[in-house]
Amino acid sequence: MSTESSAPGELYGTIAIKNNTLEAFENRTLVRRYTIEFSCPEFTCLCPRSGFPDFATINIKYIPHKMCVELKSLKLYINGFRDKKVFHEDVTNQILDDLVKLLDPWDIEVVGDFSVRGNIKTVITSKHSKK
Repeated sequence: MSTESSAPGELYGTIAIKNNTLEAFENRTLVRRYTIEFSCPEFTCLCPRSGFPDFATINIKYIPHKMCVELKSLKLYINGFRDKKVFHEDVTNQILDDLVKLLDPWDIEVVGDFSVRGNIKTVITSKHSKK
């Protein structure tokens, strides 16, 4: 399988991640507020100082307004960080910002629960609420 934007021999998963765009669909249950939660336990990115991999579980919890995130696009989006050099604080806030821009939810929280590295465990919590 190949596309115009793929290099020879590039795997279909790599192509899907590279070409991914976060997608949303209409919330079909506007009569009440409800909570959607996702756990992404295989998150990876690279330390911008050392280049070593960082591993985390990214937890996303939101109350949708008019839109919901499409899960396959979210999976590919999350996997898109695996080769990016980014600090824990920045990646957690970037995920939050991208989802707020896409969904405009009532409330959303993104927690980056990073694995121990150098004897330090880092948990970043970022929140947004509509006013």
